[in-house]
Amino acid sequence: MQDSERISLSAAQKLLFRALHANSVPKQVAESVAEALAAAEAEGQVGHGFSRLEDYVAQVRSGKIAADAQVVIRQVSKTGIHADAGHGFAYPALDAVITRGISVAKDFGTATMAVSRSHHCGALSFQTEKLARQGLLALMFANTPAAIAPWGGAERLYGTNPIAFSAPRKTGPPLVIDLSLSRVARGKVMNASKSGQPIPVGWALDTEGRPTKDPDAALAGSMAPIGGPKGTALALMVEIFAAVMTGAALSPEASSFFSADGSPPGVGQFLVAFRPPSDDQAFFDRLEVLLGMVVGMDGARLPGQRRIEALGRARDLGIDVPIRHLETARRLAGERL
Repeated sequence: MQDSERISLSAAQKLLFRALHANSVPKQVAESVAEALAAAEAEGQVGHGFSRLEDYVAQVRSGKIAADAQVVIRQVSKTGIHADAGHGFAYPALDAVITRGISVAKDFGTATMAVSRSHHCGALSFQTEKLARQGLLALMFANTPAAIAPWGGAERLYGTNPIAFSAPRKTGPPLVIDLSLSRVARGKVMNASKSGQPIPVGWALDTEGRPTKDPDAALAGSMAPIGGPKGTALALMVEIFAAVMTGAALSPEASSFFSADGSPPGVGQFLVAFRPPSDDQAFFDRLEVLLGMVVGMDGARLPGQRRIEALGRARDLGIDVPIRHLETARRLAGERL
């Protein structure tokens, strides 16, 4: 029995939009969310794509996500921008600060963009690439509900706390690096739980600190960090940028991104954009020399290459979406199955 269906990227985005808009999400907000979810699905980050839709709608219905929240933007300094997401979706707030941040960074050389009272922000690569396509280097930090214990500790404290970086290139798509500080993104474990599939050993620990293949035991326990103690040190760094700098909830204070129960998570995101040196040509030439050293090495490849290939296939051939996710989206959109 076929377990997935291929649809065009445009059709995927339109379906996601219809499902959101049919469930009290305003048009402009639904467009922003649908675009981000479809892009995540296209680049292979399926834990941030269609699999999130049902949880998002449940949280809109319960009031945990304020779908009609008005994003409030403040210019806190010449180069600093702050957005209060109002416990709504993260995506409209990120759209707003990035649009302002591009202008500020081009004028002054740098811009910082902080978002507070926010929610799950999906694939960070999608956001940093927007800045790189405007000729800017970009860093992004996001905190998430507690999922990782500090090294040597037993209780979850840090989120999976992803970090992303993008850089423009002379030709072709930007260099994009997107990392979760757990060995895998927690969304992949949630996706495995929803589909009834086991997870590989090494992804997570159960509540007793033992490696587990059971995604439900993993979700009750903690995620394994990348690089052991180095991963938890990086998770702390991201927590400081995304939560302390923005005034958002700390990871152990944030409620689940998946459950419709409880108060809004109120997490934060923090971005920094840099304009390359005034002699742009020299910057781009030097960057290509460096990247050329990587691709010219036997067996080596640039970070994000698989993502570029996946996006190319999605644009040309469409994306394969699990039937169960498409049926959920169509049902939420009020379409006959």
